[in-house]
Amino acid sequence: MNPTFVFDIETIPDVEGARRLGQLHDLSDEDVAQVMFHQRRQETGSSEFLRHHLHKIVAISVVLRLNDKLKVWSLGTLDSDEAELVQRFFDGLQRYTPTLVSWNGAGFDLPVLHYRSLIHGIAAPRYWDVGDENRDFKWNNYLSRFHWRHMDMMDILAGFQPRANAPLDDIASLLGLPGKMGMSGAKVWESYLAGELQSIREYCETDVLNTYLVFLRFQFIRGQLDQAQYQAECQLLKDNLVKENKPHFSEFLTAWNASI
Repeated sequence: MNPTFVFDIETIPDVEGARRLGQLHDLSDEDVAQVMFHQRRQETGSSEFLRHHLHKIVAISVVLRLNDKLKVWSLGTLDSDEAELVQRFFDGLQRYTPTLVSWNGAGFDLPVLHYRSLIHGIAAPRYWDVGDENRDFKWNNYLSRFHWRHMDMMDILAGFQPRANAPLDDIASLLGLPGKMGMSGAKVWESYLAGELQSIREYCETDVLNTYLVFLRFQFIRGQLDQAQYQAECQLLKDNLVKENKPHFSEFLTAWNASI
């Protein structure tokens, strides 16, 4: 298997950015966020989901499958700022040139990463290459929707038809996978305000595990893995989760095994 880099991000409102844009300097973070949500409801009529450029990244979780190794973790530490998380993400792409895998990454995660790397001034030449530096990237790069260097599983499985998009939690559950565990994306801001960053990182890691397992099943149905290889990849992940011996991994593994 080619180096594979499966990722997911969790975000909160960029209250500092909103202060600059809206002259909200006298308000607390929580109050600024409420203003942001209110303005978004006025724009959309119902949804509070903020525009991409007003999200701040607080967690990036990854499954890295490289050679005979597999690793699941969140980039940086609890003390890492956003710039470090984004830098580490693009450093990984620069180092390994992996197949990048996401769920709705093209629609959300990557545009957010674009804006945050722009704000922090983080260079990512390999990611942005469309053939200027490496001719191979002209025909297979991270930016083209129909190339395979970035595989947005939601987009691919929907046949690139937005009306056919499905939530990760639904697809994972239909496949007998654990699906969402611990919280949802809508609860991240509330959890962040409560100082529960570790819980956010753990939630992000279980999301990326679901994405990786959907990816493996897709690799099987499109003939990139045969039955034995597919089972071996699943077992490798199970062995890794057992070895890590972390409560949220054990919970994920228990739910996964119970559905088989």
